[in-house]
Amino acid sequence: MIDLNADLGEGFGRWHLTDDEALLASVTSANVACGYHAGDPATMRRVCELAAERGVRIGAQVSYRDLAGFGRRAMDVPAAELAAEVAYQIGALEVFARAAGSAVAYVKPHGALYNRAVHDAEQAAAVVEGVRLAEAARGPGGSLPVLGLPGSRLLAAAAEAGLPAVEEAFADRAYRPDGTLVPRTEPDAVLHDPDQVVERSLRLARDGELAAADGGLLRSTARSLCVHGDTPAAARLAGRVREELAAAGVTVRAFA
Repeated sequence: MIDLNADLGEGFGRWHLTDDEALLASVTSANVACGYHAGDPATMRRVCELAAERGVRIGAQVSYRDLAGFGRRAMDVPAAELAAEVAYQIGALEVFARAAGSAVAYVKPHGALYNRAVHDAEQAAAVVEGVRLAEAARGPGGSLPVLGLPGSRLLAAAAEAGLPAVEEAFADRAYRPDGTLVPRTEPDAVLHDPDQVVERSLRLARDGELAAADGGLLRSTARSLCVHGDTPAAARLAGRVREELAAAGVTVRAFA
């Protein structure tokens, strides 16, 4: 069994990047942009309504405040400020998720924040503090899971704080031998061959293995598989990945 997630709501005003409706036909979890790297109130509301209608779990994709750089530029944000901004983004999305009859089910950092929180203990702790602030505002209920890279400071901080720490893998990203992602500034960091992406997805789900860029194998216990919503033909790719997983006897189901 594995979850299939993708980034949704990555637009702003009249500009739209992700094919939200088509992606929601295939994924089981939607990482919704909360306004800091992409997304605006109308887009967040629309995506939450569509996700709720289709029974797709809604996740808050929190980011550095970087609309111009799509959240992919390195930034130095004080820990207290970052924690507040993470809580703010989750709270904003929660309004629209609740109005749609659903709720924010998990949190996943985006872009530069995701990668920074892999190795930066202070930034990782700030993200977790922001999640806990948002939880306090929600009132009684289960803890918000945090979705991240296996072995990251983020997941370690989440587990230490008593939050469910959920490992994910990427179907369309290249990996270094140490299990971290190849930076997007390097060649072939993003995989575009549909056959290669499908093969990696099946290998992960069936065998718990991922191929590194040097040809070596990485063991993985990831419970969620990500297909980036902003890659070319992402919706068709997500649909094919889900079909191939089902054909191989793999149950595709949300983790949250």
